[in-house]
Amino acid sequence: MVYYRPIAMTDPHRPKDAVSLVGGWCWFSHVECMERGRVGEVVPAAEVPDDVLTRLSAPRAPIAGLDLTTPRIMSILNVTPDSFSDGGMFNAPDAALAQARAMVADGADIIDIGGESTRPGAVTVDVNEEIERTAPVIKAMRAGSDVAISIDTRKAPVAQAALDAGASLVNDVAALTFDPDMPMVTAKANAPCCLMHAQGDPATMQDDPTYVNVMLDVYDFLNARIQAAEAAGIRRDQIIVDPGIGFGKTQEHNLTLLRNLSIFHGLGCAVLLGASRKRFIGTIGQAPDAHDRLGGSVAVALHGLSQGMQFLRVHDTLPTKQAMRLFLAVN
Repeated sequence: MVYYRPIAMTDPHRPKDAVSLVGGWCWFSHVECMERGRVGEVVPAAEVPDDVLTRLSAPRAPIAGLDLTTPRIMSILNVTPDSFSDGGMFNAPDAALAQARAMVADGADIIDIGGESTRPGAVTVDVNEEIERTAPVIKAMRAGSDVAISIDTRKAPVAQAALDAGASLVNDVAALTFDPDMPMVTAKANAPCCLMHAQGDPATMQDDPTYVNVMLDVYDFLNARIQAAEAAGIRRDQIIVDPGIGFGKTQEHNLTLLRNLSIFHGLGCAVLLGASRKRFIGTIGQAPDAHDRLGGSVAVALHGLSQGMQFLRVHDTLPTKQAMRLFLAVN
């Protein structure tokens, strides 16, 4: 199999033969062609097969009412007692609702609500407890706002309760593999979904993650999960893919994925980058406390924008939104 990674650019001096990257703010005139076991080769975009070039250039359809010709901020709202960065801060309904309103005021395009921590070492939460943590908050949010809402869960009953309460999108860190009913629930609701790559489950994923080629292994996994979602009745243009930074990856795995993010546009879906406050940012940026990783998180988010990421999943809405506005203005 040949993989094609568009070499994303934002320079204002764009060649006449350059191609818009997925109809957005980046362009490319060359791609890196890769095969397993061989060194990649850079070739002009004109040499890319027509079907591949279409996937790399075609604008992505709106998802959850959001136009993807401009990047979007997905703000993280953990209604949990044990999430790695903000566990316990918003697990009371009133606190969660106030935080959601603040995120919208700060420029969030979609609020991602999770009732089960997926930090390294986290244990599975009972279904009913996860529903009790998330569905009432979503219902209260929907009563006072039309902002897009995603439910961050691996479990079909939790997703169903959230969709019934007014959620707009299902964000599954297990890419529909944890609960066999998740594809049916998502498809029946005609809801868009986000499929994330993770090696192992949260309890064990950082024990000893190994890959043959992390970039291509993640690509192949996501490609297979897209096909499974389509088989269940979920349209490809309503699927977001997430390479899963920090989920069963070493620091070098994370950096390799970040260097090659644009390859995932070849899947024909919108792409989400979720690296906010992750451990590798603290290690490289010398910030042991997750709350001290704002600068590194924004730096990685801006790199994602330079690679055409349509969604940035973040803890710090206002600083990221400000950085995004400056990035788009300059470019």
